[in-house]
Amino acid sequence: MESQRQSKPSPAPSRPGPLSSFVRFVVCGGGVGLLSSAAVPMLAATMPWAVANALVTVAGTLLCTELHALFTFGTGRRPDWRRHLQSSGSAVAAYLATTAAMFALYAVQPSPGMVWEQTVYLTASGLAGVGRFLVLRLFVFADRSERDGRSGRSTRSETLVPGEPNLRLVPGTDTSRRQVAVTHPALVPSAA
Repeated sequence: MESQRQSKPSPAPSRPGPLSSFVRFVVCGGGVGLLSSAAVPMLAATMPWAVANALVTVAGTLLCTELHALFTFGTGRRPDWRRHLQSSGSAVAAYLATTAAMFALYAVQPSPGMVWEQTVYLTASGLAGVGRFLVLRLFVFADRSERDGRSGRSTRSETLVPGEPNLRLVPGTDTSRRQVAVTHPALVPSAA
């Protein structure tokens, strides 16, 4: 009887929902941010501060991208260089947004107090962080089925149509008929 049973393939790891992903995003990003804030002054003792900050920023972004792929968004695999570049692009955009907010503050109020500086910076950082989370979740680390607006990829076996890389034969419920599924290459936004 046991020999007649066919083993079912193990399901793909489930991806965390939006709220769980956001909490993980904050924990990972915040943890790496705290480590970075401790690492920059230690490195700055041996090199110029700007160089130390640049090195820690690059290392922190690489580490965050790895953590976001494996933990925050649960892709089940390490990110490739394309995802690292896209993640870096979103980090640069967040940096530019916070910098623009601070320049705007100084244009409106040439000598703002520390409370205003912190309020503007933290608000801009929070909004940039939410924007970065959305970009990473919806584009960089999204399943192709999520990006295409489908609820999930079929677990049924598919056969490629010879000479047509975007056509696949999908076994239907009726064994005398087959469905043809048209797949489209993933549209991936530029990192710039």
